[in-house]
Amino acid sequence: MVIPQRWGVLNEAWRTQLWPLPSLCVAAAVVLGVVLPRFDANVDDELPASVTAYLFSGGPEAARTVLSAVAGSLITVTSLTFSLTVVTLQLASSQFSPRLLRTFTRDRVVHLSLGVLLGTFTYALTVLRTVRASLSEQTAFVPQISVTVAYVFALASVVTLVAFLAHLSRQIRVEWIMRQVHAETNATVKRVLGDEVTIAAAPTIPAYAVPLCASGSGFLNFVDEQGLLSAAVDNGAVVFVNRQPGESVVTGTPIAHAWPREGRGPLPDREREALTEGLRRAVTTGFERTAAQDVAFGLRQLVDVVVKALSPGVNDPTTAVHGLGHVAVLMCELAGRDLGPRLVCDDDGHVRVVLRRPGFAELLELAMAQPRRYGAADPVVLSRLATMLREIAWTATGPVDRAAVADQLERLVTTVEQQPFDIHDKENLRADAQHVRDALAGTW
Repeated sequence: MVIPQRWGVLNEAWRTQLWPLPSLCVAAAVVLGVVLPRFDANVDDELPASVTAYLFSGGPEAARTVLSAVAGSLITVTSLTFSLTVVTLQLASSQFSPRLLRTFTRDRVVHLSLGVLLGTFTYALTVLRTVRASLSEQTAFVPQISVTVAYVFALASVVTLVAFLAHLSRQIRVEWIMRQVHAETNATVKRVLGDEVTIAAAPTIPAYAVPLCASGSGFLNFVDEQGLLSAAVDNGAVVFVNRQPGESVVTGTPIAHAWPREGRGPLPDREREALTEGLRRAVTTGFERTAAQDVAFGLRQLVDVVVKALSPGVNDPTTAVHGLGHVAVLMCELAGRDLGPRLVCDDDGHVRVVLRRPGFAELLELAMAQPRRYGAADPVVLSRLATMLREIAWTATGPVDRAAVADQLERLVTTVEQQPFDIHDKENLRADAQHVRDALAGTW
């Protein structure tokens, strides 16, 4: 599991940058623009008429005109594409949530579009330098194949621009955004949780456990469980990481506790220093949350969209209800999984590393608390929250999960009773609450 998760961290860091793929396209265009004219110089005079009929047949001035037109128009189109991308990022940040910017910056269509446009521009400029007219000391040279390829690249750029505009019009729709977040969260859940089931109970941190402090500040993005397991085994200790991915940590503050696996009393200073160094190598922090190991990040993004839609500046309860639908689906999927702490054992089956992860009640609180608070004045939003609890209650099987649903129901009922709704709205909401209680009892 560690290799896919570590790859997920690197892949996430790579894919959320706008520059890598366009940079590779520019580098490839420079290489092609240097190599292809040389190939032209060697084969142009040997090509049969059936081939040259489809190649560029103009002179040096015509070739320069074509290449200059391609380069000039492509840099203008690229500027337009960059502008539209920036406007989209601004819209996503202000209208939906700043945490959704990663969804846009990791979009491969945007990366590829910028790469094709910049690559074509670079290629046309590189080939343009090889075109020369006939002078007394040199003969004319027109790289027919290279100019023809530039023409083909220009056509491809036109198609790319049309595809980019079509994609952008879909990308800024909130339905597409929530669908992308939903899919990314599902992938994170499958990668991090899989089908594992925790059989043993997590150990309790003893009073003599020593704290292990963070070596960097930021959001906790990744914990290398195998690296931490090796450090714990080498030092005869048990390590309990009590901060979970997605939480903010500060340098010098405790993020884990350690104690000897055998015997009582605190760890010696040498083992403690070795474990602190092992923890430093195993823990990766960043300036923003990622979906590499953070199961709750997708829920956080969807809830942000819901809360933003309920703000007075936006006032879009329909989007809020739609977002709660996605939240409900994710919570129903999480209800059937093991969400307790992850226990990592050594070869003898002894628990050596405990990694804290959000439980079902914590995730349900994340899904319910802010929408209930900011949507308290809208009966439609409260009704959708009750329906979500009903759906979760039907899929939740464990007594702890069902108790969490019952607790959230009582808090929702309290919110409803405190609102100055008319009798019709309150009766409908009370009926919705009763439906939740029926689902908890096994009746739909």
